[in-house]
Amino acid sequence: MRILGAYAVGLALVAAPLPARAAPAAPPPGIVVQDGMTQPVFSLEEAIEERVWVETPLDTDHDGRRDRVVADISRPRETSTEGLRVPVILEHSPYRKGTWGDVPYPSVLVDDLPQNSSAGSSARRAEQPAILRAKANLPGQLDDYYVPRGYAVVLGQSVGTGDSDGCPTSGDSAETLGTKAIIDWLNGRARAYDASGAPVRAGWTTGAVGMTGASYNGTLPNMVATTGVEGLKTIVPVAAISNWYDYYRANGLVVAPGGYQGEDADILTMYTAGQARSEGTCADEIAEITEEQDRVTGDYTRFWKERDYLPGARKVRASVFVVHGLNDWNVKTGQFADWWEQLDRYGVPRKLWLHQGGHGGPGNAATVTLPDGRSWTYKQTENRWFDYWLWGVKNDIMAEPRAVLQREDRVYTTYRDWPDPATREVSVGLSATDPTAPGRLVGHGGQGRAAQSLVDSGRTITPAELVAGPDTANPNRLVYTSPALGRDVRISGRPELRVRLSVDNRTAANLTGYLVDYGPVGATDAPVVVTRGWLDPQNRTSEAHGQPVRPGRLADYRWTMEPKDYVFRAGHRFGLVIFSSDQDYTLLPLPGTRLTVLPKSSTLTLPVVGGRTALGF
Repeated sequence: MRILGAYAVGLALVAAPLPARAAPAAPPPGIVVQDGMTQPVFSLEEAIEERVWVETPLDTDHDGRRDRVVADISRPRETSTEGLRVPVILEHSPYRKGTWGDVPYPSVLVDDLPQNSSAGSSARRAEQPAILRAKANLPGQLDDYYVPRGYAVVLGQSVGTGDSDGCPTSGDSAETLGTKAIIDWLNGRARAYDASGAPVRAGWTTGAVGMTGASYNGTLPNMVATTGVEGLKTIVPVAAISNWYDYYRANGLVVAPGGYQGEDADILTMYTAGQARSEGTCADEIAEITEEQDRVTGDYTRFWKERDYLPGARKVRASVFVVHGLNDWNVKTGQFADWWEQLDRYGVPRKLWLHQGGHGGPGNAATVTLPDGRSWTYKQTENRWFDYWLWGVKNDIMAEPRAVLQREDRVYTTYRDWPDPATREVSVGLSATDPTAPGRLVGHGGQGRAAQSLVDSGRTITPAELVAGPDTANPNRLVYTSPALGRDVRISGRPELRVRLSVDNRTAANLTGYLVDYGPVGATDAPVVVTRGWLDPQNRTSEAHGQPVRPGRLADYRWTMEPKDYVFRAGHRFGLVIFSSDQDYTLLPLPGTRLTVLPKSSTLTLPVVGGRTALGF
């Protein structure tokens, strides 16, 4: 979009302040704290509710006027009658109202995958785009819970959505600045107006702001935190994106969010804009997103760089409480893991809560027992986190174990950090003695001289069919299984593949790898797909620059799978499944692409807690 470059420069000029290191000063009279947590002593029924329109520095619809974004506020009555000043919990969202539920989706069926391929024809789908749809309207869950505890709750509407002005821009710096404007207003640095057009000031707040939300609503806190905006003290991003390229792409491949084949950045923009804006005032802006997102090459371009928040971690001043599902295939686990790693790199105060669910939070009643025997629900943990960083409550949440993780038996436990500090990378070799039979995973280097081949038939065979029957040959996949494990083996981190192979009859292909728990030998239960990863062979040396593949030429291809924390139980076997097109995620070319793999020259690297000794082979 025409505004992107200018606002990206504006963000780049923000200074890089040091991260926050301590909570604010001790709280003033008015709130009640028990067990290190604010108590519900203010009346929700008497809360003051108001709507303001906050002026942003943007003109995303190019009408010559600055866009204004809506903020709906609920705050304790005492902020007007007794001069009480309170911190703010802000949830900003593009989903408040007016979304377009029947956006035209591109087909994922393509004739071929050369660099000049197109994404195929359009088809209408009734499904909503993949990001979680917020349902919050005042009064709602946030104000129900936090206003009685002495907070103001602000629900914002993202630029170009709902009752706000402008056009949505799906993750770029304009959307970031539109959100930041609310924090600036709460701290006296921006203007806002009521319905009559009269100026409104936020004299009722301390200026301390915490942001939270799930999915897109959790992504916006990540975005704003990278500006280092003064007043943003903490964020709690739930199932949030840290890099939009890895949401819609993977190592050069066009890859969909789980369950939403065909969705891309423009589809999400149209959904949030609504049909009237999409086909009217914002049509040109959306057309530009469609062009710049590049569903042809899948390369990492300037468009995606502007939607990559990982480099901005160096400017984060707020503390961060990351929450994510270990089985989230919409906003995949690499989103939290890469963000977590960057926050660690720059010394940002942080906490992590991982659960066994999919896309969303763990549920307010999810309970963890700490090493000292105390138990807290997730909601209480969130409450204590906000209390510490916004009200200055002297609880001990920062002294508790940094990582909370729900194991496969659904019991929560704590760890000093994540990935587990005892994790070591262990390389496992691939072995095959027959061109067609299933192979084995071996402890030290590949074995056997057999080359093995597979033929892509991803349009007609599902991933579930491709991972089934690990002891049976299947012409459309290759499978390699471990010996039965002599003990429980835990992985914590990101597996990696290095596969020596050739694409025999085309200049482009999809590459997919699955790590699978096959259970004990003879098990009748369905295999468990532990994690997945994808690669475009054209991007074997760079995700930013693809180059055609020379048919029949062997090369080493490296790609990572999505991060995972998983325990393979004693007696189980784990397996690596390699195939081409993934019906659930990738574009699907015509069948027939043939791949030849040299197992002896290929490896699977696993992040094993305890290293090779713990793996046991």
